[in-house]
Amino acid sequence: MLKGRRIWILIPALILCLSLSAPVRLDAEASGKKEYFDSLSVGISQIVDPTMESADKKELEKLTQMSEADALQKEEESDLVMVNVQVAMNVRAEASEESDKVGVLYKDCGGRILERRDGWTRMKSGDLIGWASDEYLLFGEEAEAMADDVGNLIVMIETDTLCIRKEPDSEADVFGLLAGDDELEMIEFVDDDWISVDYEGETGYVSAEFVDVDFHIDAGETLAAIREREEAERLAKLKANQGAVVVGGDDTKLLAALIQCEAGSETYNGKLAVGAVVMNRVRSAAYPNTVSGVIFASGQFTPALNGKVARVYTNGKISDSCYEAARAAINGETNVGGATHFRRAGNHDGILIDNQVFW
Repeated sequence: MLKGRRIWILIPALILCLSLSAPVRLDAEASGKKEYFDSLSVGISQIVDPTMESADKKELEKLTQMSEADALQKEEESDLVMVNVQVAMNVRAEASEESDKVGVLYKDCGGRILERRDGWTRMKSGDLIGWASDEYLLFGEEAEAMADDVGNLIVMIETDTLCIRKEPDSEADVFGLLAGDDELEMIEFVDDDWISVDYEGETGYVSAEFVDVDFHIDAGETLAAIREREEAERLAKLKANQGAVVVGGDDTKLLAALIQCEAGSETYNGKLAVGAVVMNRVRSAAYPNTVSGVIFASGQFTPALNGKVARVYTNGKISDSCYEAARAAINGETNVGGATHFRRAGNHDGILIDNQVFW
């Protein structure tokens, strides 16, 4: 933009030089040129007039300088953009509502402007790059004001390990050690040598010599990141401890025997899943509240009904991994959430582990 503005100024400047060096009578062609320049801004029509007063020239020079300053200011304007929504907004591959969705920007997220056109802004927010409607964005001073309000300073560790001290003193007691590339939320600059940080809810202190401070604004998520996060959340729920159940040693052996019969050839995950189903039933009001009551309930576990569980329990041919899975399930561990059923994998929807599906 600045380069274009300088060229704009050079053209009339050339005409001014010609006009001052040799007075020329405006003929029809020159008159047409004068009408053309009359249409331009910043009083350019005066430039083709050789009778311009000195004061007018000074005023023109002042306007020209102001114009260049405006151009510089525009180029130096912040490229910050902030999201102005209550919850979230979609980011598109192209500047159109019909374009494919590539990610999501959330309330208080921000980014950097890459391009703007037709009421849309192409921006980069974290790993997300795409087009967002200007209707839901803030720019310039409004964006900077929001960023100041919702952003925070992050302290980044720039050494292999760093002590988090309880006081801003190299001899003070230590809360703990952080590895390189870790980050902490900054509280304030204590002095030139120390920065206070939030360390697990406590105020800790780090040496300014070994850290870098960066201003952080929340970023959007790509569709791939959203899918990965949702899968991690799903797995976390599946593995959430269901709470231990008090049982006797015989119950542990009985559950291990059932696991041996139902999943003896499966991986440990398959064994744990069978144990978790039994214990989920024990916790449920819809089933008996004991391990033996659940296992020998009518019409439930085939190995229990045909006597196989009893035989395995009696002869003690139970693998260590089945015992381990039984103890883990009794202690509340699960990899199938609150599932209370399983069967051989086939047409039923559910959580597939090894050769069985759980729901």
